[in-house]
Order: sequence, then C-alpha cells, then structure tokens
Amino acid sequence: MIRILLAEDDDVMREYLARALTSAGYHVTAVDRGTEAVPYIDSGTFDLLLSDIVMPEMDGIELAQHTAKAAPQTQVMFITGFAAVSLRAEENVPQAKLLSKPFHLKDLVREVDMLFGRADRSNQQ
Repeated sequence: MIRILLAEDDDVMREYLARALTSAGYHVTAVDRGTEAVPYIDSGTFDLLLSDIVMPEMDGIELAQHTAKAAPQTQVMFITGFAAVSLRAEENVPQAKLLSKPFHLKDLVREVDMLFGRADRSNQQ
C-alpha cells in the first residue's frame, strides 16, 4: 500500500485530506507541523510527502529539502493557497508537484493517483 505523510497545520483541512486519501486506498499518516513530520521522514517509509507550505516552526519548503536529503525516494507534493509562496516552492524544490488551494478533493486524489501511475483508476471514478 502506498504510504503518504500529510503535513497540514489546519485541523479541518488535514482531516478532509486524510479522509479522502484513505478512502482512495492510501495509507495516510497526518501531522500538524513540519517539525512533527521530520521523524517520520527520517524513517524512510513514505512514498509521498503531501505538505502545506505555510506552517509554524518549519515550513513545507524546509521539510521538502530535508526529505530530499533524508529520504530521496519520497516524492513531494505541495498544497498552498498563496501564489507568492507557490513561486518560492517552485524555485526551491523544482521536482515537487504543486496543487493550489482551493481544490476539489477529487482533484487531489487524481493528482496523487497520477503520481503513482494509478491514473486509470481515477478516470473510472
């Protein structure tokens, strides 16, 4: 099963995202800040880091840079509602996917499915 580490500081958003991805067949571990995600990343057991960019203590870009060093096999996807922050993310972590808020949960699941070659499954939903 594909394992996703979700780092999102908004409680409601984190719950919705985790529920949608779990319903789509992914194993999701959710945390509310970048610093809480670090030990999980260091374990090297995640296929995807799905992270908000603007978070307290450690932002998503710093977390993605740590991920690139500690668990280079882990793919990164950012979610953000800030256009300027999106540009910074693209400059600092160009290999990461970016999904801008607001988005529909189906769009998120489709993007994750495509990342893991499960696009056929998304087209059937």
